[in-house]
Amino acid sequence: MALTTKSYKEPDEATKEKTITYTGAELLVQSFIDQEVDYIFGYPGGAVLPLYDAFYEGKVPHILTRHEQGAVHAAEGYARVTGKPGVVVVTSGPGATNTITGIADAMSDSIPLVVLTGQVHRPGIGKDAFQEADLLSMTTPITKHNYQITDVKDIPKIIDEAFHIASTGRKGPVVIDFPKDIGVLETVEVSPRELNLPGYHINLTPEDKEIEQIIQMIRLAKKPIILAGAGVNHAEASKELTAFANKYKIPVVNTLLGLGSIPYSDPLFLGMGGMHGSYASNMALTECDLLINFGSRFDDRLASNPDDFAKDAKVIHVDIDPCEINKIIPTDLGIIADAKQTLEALLEYEAHELIHHEWYEHCLSNKATYPFRYDKPTDDFIKPQQAIEYIGKITNGDALVATDVGQHQMWVAQYYPFKTHGQIITSGGLGTMGFGIPAAMGAKFAHPDKTVVAFVGDGGFQMTNQEMAILNEFDNDIKIVLINNGALGMVKQWQDKFYSQRFSHSVFAGQPDFMKLSESYGVKGFMIDSNDKLESTLDEAFAHKGPALIEIRISPSEPVLPMVPSGQPNYKMEGVE
Repeated sequence: MALTTKSYKEPDEATKEKTITYTGAELLVQSFIDQEVDYIFGYPGGAVLPLYDAFYEGKVPHILTRHEQGAVHAAEGYARVTGKPGVVVVTSGPGATNTITGIADAMSDSIPLVVLTGQVHRPGIGKDAFQEADLLSMTTPITKHNYQITDVKDIPKIIDEAFHIASTGRKGPVVIDFPKDIGVLETVEVSPRELNLPGYHINLTPEDKEIEQIIQMIRLAKKPIILAGAGVNHAEASKELTAFANKYKIPVVNTLLGLGSIPYSDPLFLGMGGMHGSYASNMALTECDLLINFGSRFDDRLASNPDDFAKDAKVIHVDIDPCEINKIIPTDLGIIADAKQTLEALLEYEAHELIHHEWYEHCLSNKATYPFRYDKPTDDFIKPQQAIEYIGKITNGDALVATDVGQHQMWVAQYYPFKTHGQIITSGGLGTMGFGIPAAMGAKFAHPDKTVVAFVGDGGFQMTNQEMAILNEFDNDIKIVLINNGALGMVKQWQDKFYSQRFSHSVFAGQPDFMKLSESYGVKGFMIDSNDKLESTLDEAFAHKGPALIEIRISPSEPVLPMVPSGQPNYKMEGVE
């Protein structure tokens, strides 16, 4: 029975003894059902045994990951492609603290999560009981909100609030600390479930005068550009953004997490901007006189030198989070609203007088003259850019693409032909190595009918490859592309550039046989170590029915270019030919 305010009626005293009671664990499961939770990602332990006993019935499918951090990243992958909160349940102490990296990652990238951490029984809290950790204090800076349940009757209400907070406004993680004894205590009543969150106000709709201001600023501009960030993808507004850009013929620059908000194939798409962005994007950011920012927070990878960023431009910033307005880049017009609703309002205006043909042609000329490019392979090392391009062709640009963090992440951003929101699954703000494989798994659970590819480096792969253990268990058919250069590639590239080639602990002295490692998990391995078998092996691997590990050997000295050195303005790109 769903214990909703509609279905639940307080029993009278005469019938109370005959009323069915509910344990805290049962209330939790039912609350998950009420919230239409598809999966729980988790790892059991002593403090959550009452909950796991309730999970035994299988009313909500549970995915046993091999590490708590992997559970959170899997939930992030699920959340990124569905927009729904990913759900995690772990035990107390080290089980809970192992989730902190994933929670911080979700907070940085505005990913909705509900993370339930076990806690020691209430009488033991604050007394250094076995496996006690103060998760409320630890997670306060890295969550939208956190709770500790102190009364079993409050479980449904708190779950409802947690899901609402996680999935509305600027999305993010919510932690619920769940003492062990709460799971076994019984109740015949529940607290009222009506949402009452004073101080939590969300504005989604722009004002008419704000839309008119945007139109007027476009009319007065000669060199407008659009900067589309993660907020566009979170709002599922890729169609609206693409329509707006094409209606007004305004070029579009993406952030890393904004990729897919306009198709890679659209002529107006200039590429990713920032540290490893395209020449066309970074020059547009430099030369524009109007910058319309939808859902980007102007982070330091985009605006490494804020004082010299779009310094001749009027800035319009549309963001659902008021804290981001004027935080880094001074804003001429700040609009606190949902990106999709703002774009829908803008599309209602006529556009013929607002098209800036000369600027449009200039930006497209830069794009044609200075595309992303790489040298043809001259030895047995594979060009990672070529491999990613070919995988883009194999998958027709339709795959859900998860990445780890490092050089391969940037190559994917540059060369995979993303089409729409929800395709790129990567760690942006926190830059979490080990993210790729579990996140890809979470995405595959969400969309089992879609092709899911995980691009990982040999460094990040060795942090979370244990999650491969569940691939065959759930028929989780993902393709893991291991870009192997025998080093921490991005660290090594920076040491090469800025530390006089003093490669301090960035090159692996030895590595396991990744093919044998993959085989031990029952995952078919494919080795690509020569150029003449790149395409044929990739064809074979992607035709394989089941999960696969594709190891691609690349040069340890292959750099990511172009590059804007840290602290430099966007136009000071290196590696542009």
